[in-house]
Amino acid sequence: MSVSSIGVGSGLDLSGLVTQLLEAERAPKQARLDTREETLESEISAIGKLKSKLDEFKEAVRELRSSYDLQGRKALVTHPNISSDDESSTGPFTAEASNSAVKGEYRIAIEQLASGSRLQTNGAGFTSSSSAVSSTAGTMTFTAGSDTFDINVTAGMTVAQLRAAVNSAGEEYGIKASIIDTGTAEGAKLVFTSDKTGEGNDLVVTNNNAELDKVSTAGMDVTAAKNAIANIDGIAVESQTNEFENVIENVSFEAEEVSEKDALGEFKTSKLEIGYDKDGLKNKITDFVDNYNSIMDEIATLTKYGTSELEEDGPLAGDYMARSIQTGLSSIVSGSVSTSSLSTLFQIGVSFDDDGKLQISSTDDFGFGSGEDLLDDALDDNYDQIAALFSDDDEGIANKMYDFVHEYTTYGGLLRTRESAKKDEKDLLSDERERFELQMADYETLLRNKYINLDLTVSKLQRTQSSLMAALGYA
Repeated sequence: MSVSSIGVGSGLDLSGLVTQLLEAERAPKQARLDTREETLESEISAIGKLKSKLDEFKEAVRELRSSYDLQGRKALVTHPNISSDDESSTGPFTAEASNSAVKGEYRIAIEQLASGSRLQTNGAGFTSSSSAVSSTAGTMTFTAGSDTFDINVTAGMTVAQLRAAVNSAGEEYGIKASIIDTGTAEGAKLVFTSDKTGEGNDLVVTNNNAELDKVSTAGMDVTAAKNAIANIDGIAVESQTNEFENVIENVSFEAEEVSEKDALGEFKTSKLEIGYDKDGLKNKITDFVDNYNSIMDEIATLTKYGTSELEEDGPLAGDYMARSIQTGLSSIVSGSVSTSSLSTLFQIGVSFDDDGKLQISSTDDFGFGSGEDLLDDALDDNYDQIAALFSDDDEGIANKMYDFVHEYTTYGGLLRTRESAKKDEKDLLSDERERFELQMADYETLLRNKYINLDLTVSKLQRTQSSLMAALGYA
């Protein structure tokens, strides 16, 4: 008898009964599995969010671990007649300072920019660009510094053709050729230029054909390559390029243009100040506060309890690990550092607000000054001590935070291990679903076999009843 024919013989709705019995058996177990799967997915997602947020926080804290990065120096340049707000002009030079630079103030003038050499034919060299350079073949050698290349001159090669050959071969060396038509009796002049700056790096052109002397160094007007010249507090310094590296120790500046002269013909000086990069460090501290509060907000959201039946609990409500992270981070930021004269974050204006998050307050609540005032004072008076507060190898707040978070987020760390365990649990739940479906299939087979037999028995009894009724004359 087919599955769909259960009850046909007896006239009873045995198929519907089997369906109801199966549903009654399936519903509670199915609901339990669904609830468990939903909970696991929610926990896995929450752990992933927390892990990702902690990874971001760890990277943010990394910037505060290095005392070198925290002790930044800043080069501030003030040029005469140029406002600090004028972004259209860089002035005579720009400057940078490494973190090892010593605080100081200098007066600097750019007296000469570095330049490359220049050669041009003298006198009435060529009538036009189509004039022949030489009636016989020869070779020209171009040398600038350590760079060199050769040009093969064919008999009858024109000035324009020589220009093209030089530009093709000399492009990678910064050597160019051009033709200037003077429009006078001097006709067309051939010009060679080199980008290689600095004394001793003059472009030299030699040849092996006397006819080519007029387009070689021996027969051309030469403008020599020059060094850049700057004057620092009355001391003349030179550089083969426009970049001056470590002329002032751990400071570099690049000449952009020659300084202006005053009415007496003296070069006007610009002021270069090397000081602490207070703005940069202040931004790092405020970013730290923001990142700390962000991770605390995330933990609060994930671990919250609903305040009513209509508000659901967070996916990690009451979770011991999330609470441990919250408590651990709070303990570190409220701790002290004995190796810095600024022993606590409070001394640089960072405090807890009523919600347990960090703040740099704008008001004076305890008579010590506002958080903003304390931070500015620390930047002015104890700049390098701020670095020790965060980056001391043993006690620094940033180092302790980084190590603490690393224990949770590293490969094989506490959060990653827990995330992996939850995923394994979800895989086991899938296996349990498969076993449950097999059990339900077996149970359905058992029910159908049972009610098929009942259907047959009832059908047989009904036929016996009909026969008896007929025999007794009740048909």
